[in-house]
Amino acid sequence: MSRRRGYVTTGPYAPPVPHTTLPVVSADGARLYAEVHGPKDAPAVVLAHGWTCSTAFWAPVVRDLAADHRVVLYDQRGHGRSPAAGPAGHSTHALADDLVAVLEAALRPGERAVVGGHSMGGMTIMAAAERPQLRERAAAALLCSTGSADLPAESRVFPLRSPQGRRRAHRLMLHSRAPLGPVSPLAKSALRYATMGPGATAEQIEACARIVHACPPGVRARWGRVLSGLELTGGASRLELPTAVVAGTADRLTPLVHARRLASVLPDCRGLTELPGLGHMTPIEDPAAVAGRLRALVEDHLRPAGTDTDTGEAAAAEVPRSARQKKEKTA
Repeated sequence: MSRRRGYVTTGPYAPPVPHTTLPVVSADGARLYAEVHGPKDAPAVVLAHGWTCSTAFWAPVVRDLAADHRVVLYDQRGHGRSPAAGPAGHSTHALADDLVAVLEAALRPGERAVVGGHSMGGMTIMAAAERPQLRERAAAALLCSTGSADLPAESRVFPLRSPQGRRRAHRLMLHSRAPLGPVSPLAKSALRYATMGPGATAEQIEACARIVHACPPGVRARWGRVLSGLELTGGASRLELPTAVVAGTADRLTPLVHARRLASVLPDCRGLTELPGLGHMTPIEDPAAVAGRLRALVEDHLRPAGTDTDTGEAAAAEVPRSARQKKEKTA
């Protein structure tokens, strides 16, 4: 396998061939690569990947969902097959613009979708919280292994005692333009430590390393600067959608404190699922759990025409909010 390829080509973590690709143009003219999997008339799920990743990151989740869902994936600007933007094109505002553009391009008039985001993809959804297009197009959301603020101070890649020291060290990491180099055993060991749980398999580590090492250093650094100054807690508190949260208990990049904070501020939190022993790369480390939460949101909020769409929401409304936010332990 070529060291420069941005994904593995065999096994469960290899990206499936899309049904079709979709060119998308964002508000500032940035062009985005998007692809569609699954039956054209099936319920829609739109997925946004995280920092340094690409559509390939969702491969095992897509394999789970695409038999009976229409799954739309897109590469964040500068990642995968989406061209890099100029220096001014890196902001949470741009992330929100891009998600809105994908929703408008991929969905039919009047159609709604469940939207899911991992890491920076979850931040994308929070950044778009007050966009009318999101409110019109999104029926529910999944925030996966993500946070809304204070990333450098809360991260534990460098487990320094001083919050100031942690902040400084993690900002240096986020801002770095240093090339990651080839996908070597040492590089994979470092990636596993920083981003994955202790039980990650060799296949999972290889898949993640191929994806992350393919991200251009300049793109990684520009988006890293955005993440280092992130403040989206207000956006999360205004995300007026039924929203589920998923997080790994061994996540060093966005530790569990972020997920618990989100669950406490979301207006309509439909549960926090804590995945024991998993790290930051939950869609690859436990794709069945992530796909299962997406399926549940589809079943509850994207019922086929002619069914009682109020039953699930009415039942949820009868449950006290504190009970709906009870953590779901997933093995």
